[in-house]
Amino acid sequence: MAEADNSITSGHKLAGRVAIITGGASGIGEETARLFASEGARMVVIADIQDDLGNQIAASIGSHRCSYVHCDVTDEDQVKHLVDSTVNLHDQLDIMFSNAGILSPSDQNILDLNFTEFDRLFAVNTRGMAACVKHAARSMVERRVKGSIVCTGSVAASHGGFKRTDYVMSKHAVKGLVRSASAQLGVHGIRVNCVSPSGLATPLTRAAHATMETQELQKQYAQNARLKGIVLTPKHVADAVLFLASRDSEFVNGHDLAVDGGFDRA
Repeated sequence: MAEADNSITSGHKLAGRVAIITGGASGIGEETARLFASEGARMVVIADIQDDLGNQIAASIGSHRCSYVHCDVTDEDQVKHLVDSTVNLHDQLDIMFSNAGILSPSDQNILDLNFTEFDRLFAVNTRGMAACVKHAARSMVERRVKGSIVCTGSVAASHGGFKRTDYVMSKHAVKGLVRSASAQLGVHGIRVNCVSPSGLATPLTRAAHATMETQELQKQYAQNARLKGIVLTPKHVADAVLFLASRDSEFVNGHDLAVDGGFDRA
C-alpha cells in the first residue's frame, strides 16, 4: 500500500484526480487508462460493454487505482448511473474522457446507405457522446469542479470520405458538440476539447479490416501522413488526451487537437 501512495506525488500530472474513460477496455481507451493511472490519478473508472476485458484491464492496473463499470452509452440512464456512482464512491469527478465509438459493418456509401447501421452508429458516436458530456458536466457544475471533458473525434471531422459516410458525419457532430459545450461550460471553469487521430491500428479498426495484417494496416494508414518514419499508436493519442485533461492545458478550451502526422489524403 505504501508503494501505491508514494506514486501519487506533485510530479504526476493527474495527482489525486478522478477520471472516467468510456470505451476504456481496449485500444485508445485502455492506453489512456494506463497512462492516467501512471500519472497519479486517484481513481480511473473504465466504462465499456466488454465486461471481461474491462475487468481484466482494471485488475492489471490495480484495484486501488482503477475500477470497471458496465455502461452502454446509448442508454442515458446507464451514463447517468456511471457518473453518479463514480461521484458517490470517490466524492468527485474531475475528468471525463468520452471515447466510446464504433464503425459501421459496411462501407456506407451514400448511394447504398443502410439506415439501420446509421442509427446504431449515431446512437453510440453522437448521442452517447452527448450523454457523457451532459452528465459529466452536470456533476461538475453541481459540485463546482473546474473539470476537463475530452471527446474522441477524428480527422474524419475535417474531411469527407469515400466510404463510411455515417462515421464521417458522426465525427463532424462530435466537433460541433465540443464547440457548443465548451462555449456553454466555460463560465463554470469547465474545459471541453477533443482529440482527433488519423487512422491507427486498434482492435476496432483491425476487426473492420479483418483480411489485413496489423503491419499492412499501419502501412496503409501511414500513407496519409506527411510525417514519415513513425507509426501512429494508441499511446500517441493517450499522450494528447493527457495534455488536454491536465493542467498543462488549463487555458485550452473548445480545441480540436489533431494527432494525424499532418494528414493529407492527396
